[in-house]
Amino acid sequence: MYQLYYSPSTASLAVHWMLIEIGAPFELVLTDTKTGAHKQPDYLKLNPAGVVPTLIVDGAPVCESTAILMLLAERHADKGLAPSVGAPERAAYLQGMVYLANTLLPSFRAWFYSHEPAGEAGAQAVQAVAQARIEAVWDRLDAQLAGRGPYMLGERLSAVDFLATMLMRWSRNMPRPATAWPHIARYLSRMRAMPSLREAHAREGLTDWIDG
Repeated sequence: MYQLYYSPSTASLAVHWMLIEIGAPFELVLTDTKTGAHKQPDYLKLNPAGVVPTLIVDGAPVCESTAILMLLAERHADKGLAPSVGAPERAAYLQGMVYLANTLLPSFRAWFYSHEPAGEAGAQAVQAVAQARIEAVWDRLDAQLAGRGPYMLGERLSAVDFLATMLMRWSRNMPRPATAWPHIARYLSRMRAMPSLREAHAREGLTDWIDG
């Protein structure tokens, strides 16, 4: 059985959702970032970065949400959430996961915590740059979905969709959320209808966004 250290509405949501989707047995361990539980000594022994999620796999902690999603997809290959090595779609899958991790995750960090890199005086400028970078990603993904939907890699659901959907949700309170792009909006209507995503929201007590 897996153990998922999570906090509602954070990067752990995609992992929580995938665990439900693949039907793997797991235990949820609340590590509430609002109370600072992720900075406590016992948790830092598992995740020295002091962030969520952490997934206990065969007794050992695994960190970084993107890596966890890719690991779960490989460990449960029968669910078809990652193209096999050598498959024509494998390159697009790897590129998609790394692109989202390298572009959107840092940009959202800058959006939500704009004071970190430049102090309060530079926060507004940092946030403006972050918004532009995030919206550029939506431009790219909207065009991608227009050309080869209904999922990020085409006809089949993959780990890319779990990561992308979670990040799109993060934009819900931005001046232009991801749903402002027509093909992304259509894509999210499909994703938000998935019982596993709705169940993850219910278990975490999240009521915004899931119903549009």
